[in-house]
Amino acid sequence: MIKIGDAAVSEEKIVETNLNSPEVKEKTKSEKKSTSSKKSKSKKQSRGIKIAKGPEDDGEKELSNFKNNIYIVFVECETPGNIGFLARTMANFGLKNLVLINPPTLTPEAFYQATHGKYIVDNAKIYHTLDEFYQSQRIDFKVASTGVAGGSYNLSRIPVRPENLGKNINTNNKTAILFGREGNGLTNEEIEDCDICVSIPTDPTYPILNISHAAAIIFYELFKNMHEYPVEGLEESTAIEKEYVLKDMYDLIDGLDIPEHKKKNGLKSFKNIINRAYITGREAHTLKGILRRLKMKMGKQ
Repeated sequence: MIKIGDAAVSEEKIVETNLNSPEVKEKTKSEKKSTSSKKSKSKKQSRGIKIAKGPEDDGEKELSNFKNNIYIVFVECETPGNIGFLARTMANFGLKNLVLINPPTLTPEAFYQATHGKYIVDNAKIYHTLDEFYQSQRIDFKVASTGVAGGSYNLSRIPVRPENLGKNINTNNKTAILFGREGNGLTNEEIEDCDICVSIPTDPTYPILNISHAAAIIFYELFKNMHEYPVEGLEESTAIEKEYVLKDMYDLIDGLDIPEHKKKNGLKSFKNIINRAYITGREAHTLKGILRRLKMKMGKQ
């Protein structure tokens, strides 16, 4: 396949000749000048060419922005172990920018609980205040997390759900997601200073989640919109594949010694199950093979 910038090459005839003859030398010299001139012209023209990016390039860029532009901020953590738990959860979803505001001393427990996320604790940025962090990193968008959602009389605590945040977050901007103290969470002032508030629906009798659990839910909703599930063979079956499965089932039911209305209801029920289910192409082929063998067993080919 020829790409932009590739030289056009034509077939050449191979001719025996005297390479030391004056005619050949003069011709070779002339061709070198011509080729050099074409290359120079080609370079000048190519400077203005913009190569169009495909969907894969856009996806890679979006995932890279997700990893580089999202900052996870733990405000005045009380227990070093929770820093490790948070780092581990970040590593699960490809996040790497951990920010600690006025944290306790990072004891070995923080690194132990981080397991494979130790590098995140090692590279964590530490600031005395949130304002210092905002100014240092030039944050564009701030998200507060809270377990206590507000109503119409507490506008700063009217939340979005994690799934809404995941669908609408702009990874081109630097975004800070704040998690508060284990005991008291974020203050009203810290929440009011943020652009939006995110809250996870929980049972009102005990609405507060452990930080790593809350972080996992939020990170998952962010991540699932940025990355395809890395397993092959999960493509949904096509209409034709489903049609073949239904035909084999029809043949089986048709061979049963039951009233016609029961055959019709049986096929309808099976069709409803197949159409409602998320059946993959591989599953359709497997099911089709089983039905074929049943037909053979019953003497119907």
